[in-house]
Amino acid sequence: MSEAYSYDADELLEAADIDASDERDPYDPGMPEDGDARTGGAADLDDFGDFEDGLQGEAEHPVLPDMSSFDNGAPTDQPVPRIAIQAFCERPETAKLIQRSAGDRRLAKAQVTVNMGGLPTAIETFHDKSTPHLIIVESGMQGQGLFSQLDELASVCDPETNVIVIGAANDISLYRELMRKGVSEYLVPPLSPVQLISSIAGIYVDPEAPFAGRTVAFVGAKGGAGSSTIAHHVGWCIAENAHVNATIVDLDLPFGTAGLDFNQDPTQGVADALREPERLDDVLLERLLSRCTDRLTLFSAPGTLDREWEMDAAAYEQVIDTVRRSVPYVMLDIPHGWNRWTRNTLLSADEIVVTATPDLASLRNAKNLFDLVRAQRPNDGPPKIVLNQVGVPKRPEIPVKDFCEALGAEPCLVLPYEPAIFGAAANNGQMVNEMRGDSKAAEGMLHLARVITGRHVESNSKSLFSKLLGRG
Repeated sequence: MSEAYSYDADELLEAADIDASDERDPYDPGMPEDGDARTGGAADLDDFGDFEDGLQGEAEHPVLPDMSSFDNGAPTDQPVPRIAIQAFCERPETAKLIQRSAGDRRLAKAQVTVNMGGLPTAIETFHDKSTPHLIIVESGMQGQGLFSQLDELASVCDPETNVIVIGAANDISLYRELMRKGVSEYLVPPLSPVQLISSIAGIYVDPEAPFAGRTVAFVGAKGGAGSSTIAHHVGWCIAENAHVNATIVDLDLPFGTAGLDFNQDPTQGVADALREPERLDDVLLERLLSRCTDRLTLFSAPGTLDREWEMDAAAYEQVIDTVRRSVPYVMLDIPHGWNRWTRNTLLSADEIVVTATPDLASLRNAKNLFDLVRAQRPNDGPPKIVLNQVGVPKRPEIPVKDFCEALGAEPCLVLPYEPAIFGAAANNGQMVNEMRGDSKAAEGMLHLARVITGRHVESNSKSLFSKLLGRG
């Protein structure tokens, strides 16, 4: 085996275009401040009652907190279930906002219809037909006029219908009165799609299963880029160094290596769940998972060629939804291939990590992935890019700076070529952080775990790399 090319810490930082003298953490994902979510219960629209409080004029009452600062990059993790939503807008800007929201991955299961005309059109529409699960109405009215129209809407609404009102009065007293009378949510522009989606999701979170962990999809720009290795190591670091429960799901059914990397040989795994996803519950899931450590579990692939692993795309969605109800973080190891289920799994994940090597094929494929994700997920941040195997001896490479300029994105991690340490770890069924916690590779995995979780991830060493980044 040829000797591994080794950057010193300054070279590694320079390759990623990082200023080591900057006291700020250049990789800090910037944890958003808590949004001002205001979610009411399910609307009981049978009794709005008469409005007698005389709420006239916005200036006479305390205002709602400013919602314009809601971070568009910090969406809710909860997908909205299969519901019908009809919106009735007064302004074209609001209609465009709802249409943008309807294209979001978190509303993929919902059926959204956008109409103009506001409350009067909503009342007329439902005089002779049943109401959907959720009605969104926009109204610039205040006081008695608003409540009179809401009374009319209530008279034609089914009892189980929820209502979100988008209004003009930034008035806390008005908000409280609307909540008291059964409106599910009251929002005031300016709004972002993510804020609206969070409000909808808040109404429809299953009270029996409100928790949903974050899914992180790892995909290689080409075969052999090292995406699976990155996924396994980062999952281990999240569990063991951030002390958070995590599950690695190996979705490469014929060629998956997660079992080998963790020295596991389970007789059952993710393929058994995919065959009959409707049977997968908490009890069966616990039986199918392999426990690697106290906090890390593995949903392993069979890794055999005794059959053609053709599963329905809906099965993957159902299995992943079940897994994410059990742990805070789910690492999805997606194989290098392109079909319906890989596309859907990638685009529906909470985070996407693309691993590439510094060559032309990786650049082209990574650019295609970035363009697709940006187009299909306009309310999410771009994928995270990891440049792996940088500095292979005698191999022509695209310089890191040129690669990133062509891609239009900065890497969150640049990993040098270190075949000896990764090879030894793989052969031993261990992670590099277990074998060589002071190596650049180990520090890189810890750093990526920090970026993904936004949490403090303990380091077992005080390497030069971690000191320069102010971590460890």
